[in-house]
Amino acid sequence: MEHLLTTLDKEFEEMVSIRRFLHANPELSFQEVHTPAYIASYHRELGLEVREGVGGRGVVATLRGARPGKTVALRADFDALAIQELNDIPYKSKVDGVMHACGHDGHTATLLVLAKVLNDKKDEIAGNIVFIHQFAEEVAPGGAKPMIEDGCLDGVDVIFGTHLWAPTPLGEIWVRNGPIMAAADRFEITIHGMGGHGAEPHHSVDAILTASQFVTQLQSIISRRVNPLKSAVISVGHFEAINPFNVIAGKVELKGTVRTFDEDLRTLIENELELLLKTVCEGSHATYEYKYVRGYPPVVNHPNETKFLSNISSQIHEVKQVIECDPFMIGEDFAYYLEKVPGTFFITGAKDPSWETAYPHHHAQFNFDERAMLIAAKTLGLAALEYLNNSN
Repeated sequence: MEHLLTTLDKEFEEMVSIRRFLHANPELSFQEVHTPAYIASYHRELGLEVREGVGGRGVVATLRGARPGKTVALRADFDALAIQELNDIPYKSKVDGVMHACGHDGHTATLLVLAKVLNDKKDEIAGNIVFIHQFAEEVAPGGAKPMIEDGCLDGVDVIFGTHLWAPTPLGEIWVRNGPIMAAADRFEITIHGMGGHGAEPHHSVDAILTASQFVTQLQSIISRRVNPLKSAVISVGHFEAINPFNVIAGKVELKGTVRTFDEDLRTLIENELELLLKTVCEGSHATYEYKYVRGYPPVVNHPNETKFLSNISSQIHEVKQVIECDPFMIGEDFAYYLEKVPGTFFITGAKDPSWETAYPHHHAQFNFDERAMLIAAKTLGLAALEYLNNSN
């Protein structure tokens, strides 16, 4: 164990170098070309078995130990976001309108250098370690599901993954048994009224007024239809009616998101949304189009693996606290892996202690303390080795 941790310390500079290279050269979801090629080349130079184009653009590398045993999978995502970077840093994004604003560059660098260090110990390993490099986490339907369908979990006994989290202090590991991240769905609504002159509303059907009534009443689903002991969020993020100032709008487009942890509640909200929409539109003599798109399911951690990971992380010198966290309302397609095999997904704190505040994920000035990558690598690496040692 100690050899793994000290070797990772020595390789930290390479980890930072890789992360900064990837940060400067981001690629959007489903458009990744150079990033997966870079990842595959790195693993091939280590001598690992490499599959490219897994599920579309994914990369899977397999390290086979000197002796037979079980198989552990470790996952990192590598896509970026359509955001113009505003950070003034030497490794600022070179791609206009695209940046790594969620830490996936750090996830990738962590896993690559960890593979290098573990490969040097392969003569001591009984079993296999699979490195899953996933494309398109940021945009549903995501890359996890097609990669699983293409066999990335074949023969895998357990999977571990982490997210570097900038708002959480460096040195903290957050774990949670059961649901840790929410199902992330979206809805798209078009309300059709009848446009008219702003001075003669009685000759029109006001789509803006109808849409406003719907949005105003929307939260009554949460407050009156959802069990208060359960958690759910409905948010409207897009409300558009392109119209002159003196014209009553005949059309409004709405878009929003629903977050839940419970499948029955997910279905309830989907149905209640349309029932409310239908009622409001009928009362206003308007019509509607309604589309509800189910995104990623909730990320549900398995109890034994979560307890195991919690114990492992407490052995890392740089980890000051292991905290049982509240669930997050954000979505993550790591959920699909956990539907297939046991495992756990945890949070690695990445807020620099000198920062008063950290810019949130998906912000144009997002960044993280790069030392968090080392903590993540040590935790994932130790988890992989200890799992294989305890299972054989």
